[in-house]
Amino acid sequence: MSELSIQLHWERVERELQTGKYSNAHRVKFNDHYDLAVDAAPDWGGDPANTNPEQALAAALSSCHMMTFLALAAKAGWPVASYADHAVAHLGKNSRGQMSVTRIDLHPVVRFDTGFVVDDAKLAEMQDRAHRYCFIANTLADSVEVNIL
Repeated sequence: MSELSIQLHWERVERELQTGKYSNAHRVKFNDHYDLAVDAAPDWGGDPANTNPEQALAAALSSCHMMTFLALAAKAGWPVASYADHAVAHLGKNSRGQMSVTRIDLHPVVRFDTGFVVDDAKLAEMQDRAHRYCFIANTLADSVEVNIL
């Protein structure tokens, strides 16, 4: 099977590594081309100008769901013109009392070519199928609630 990787780099800028007194800011590089500034979530002291792992998880799920939806729509002959989403990761305590991403809400909006109409039930069924076939959703299936709103 495939192996997909990133490069991560963090370096201490403070004199010493002390609890609550160091920066979590780091860089993540994708495919030797895309260099992303990453930090902790703002509630945990991170810079809100940087992305954080929880946002990256929501982005991964949203992106995977979209690509799966598009593959299924293409097979069904649905002329998708655009697809947008607003994904939200929710932090909380899991069943073991540990902090985690407990829920991710997706809010996909699909637009079709002029003249093509699909009823809400068929669209919801296709979104459900996309969720069931999405690699990332399947990875999170036992630990994160995913809602498609």
